[in-house]
Amino acid sequence: MPFCTDPALERLITQQFPAARAAGSFLPLDGLSGLSVQLCLEGIPLLARRAAGKTLMPGVNRQREYRLLRKLNASGLTPGVYGRNAEWLLLGWQPGVELLPAQWDKWLERLVNELVRLHRQPLTGYPVRLLPLLMEYWQRSVPSRRQIHWLRALKRCQQQREPRPLRCGVLHMDIHCGNLIADNSRLRLIDWEYAGDGDVALELAAIVSGNELDKQQRQRLIGCYAAQQQFDYDTLQRQVDRWLPWLDLLATSWYELRWQQSGEHHFKTLAATGWQRISSGKR
Repeated sequence: MPFCTDPALERLITQQFPAARAAGSFLPLDGLSGLSVQLCLEGIPLLARRAAGKTLMPGVNRQREYRLLRKLNASGLTPGVYGRNAEWLLLGWQPGVELLPAQWDKWLERLVNELVRLHRQPLTGYPVRLLPLLMEYWQRSVPSRRQIHWLRALKRCQQQREPRPLRCGVLHMDIHCGNLIADNSRLRLIDWEYAGDGDVALELAAIVSGNELDKQQRQRLIGCYAAQQQFDYDTLQRQVDRWLPWLDLLATSWYELRWQQSGEHHFKTLAATGWQRISSGKR
């Protein structure tokens, strides 16, 4: 297999692994937010993530991701950071097996353990702000798709403003089965591109919304987290509920723009379902 077909990635690899040219292997990966490549250099498994291009979604910034991961490096929660340039970010590869939806109940408590460890880390200085992100989705969408119920939902968010945080922590903000890796008896989080500082209840709401948890799973998640973090359960649940409409709009906006970028019908269907739910005011 040739060393590398992308000059910018080759330069980064040569800088970080000068002896790797003769023994590098590459495997393109299917990513939702941009091109990723799995590499093995000098016996070290790596992941290269594209840092620029039209396929990157709003809120994704590889420079911020690089700096945030470096700040969290000593926590043992994140992949190793090997370097970056203007076009690529080079990270360690997380070994293990991707979690399946049917395994959610089995691993829920261990997921909460990882969340608590993450949320107790020192803040990174990169706040999560949903309203500017929602506005960017609107602005980057095709004008003909900017329907009235989308605009009304945005105006509601502008009028209400984001809920006041119960407690701030470092958030991952993209926790779903595809980003959860079972590494022996521990769950590991991957894909930190949306991470930042924010309300810990926002993270829980994102997990509830993004994984379509049923009532019992939701109660277990909030209850286990509340017990470990010494929150009143009802207070935490109400705060999670405040964030859910924001996340419905965020997810639907993501599906909408992703469909416009990729043309994949799957995302169009998800967007249509989301817009129908938002327009009806039902969750």
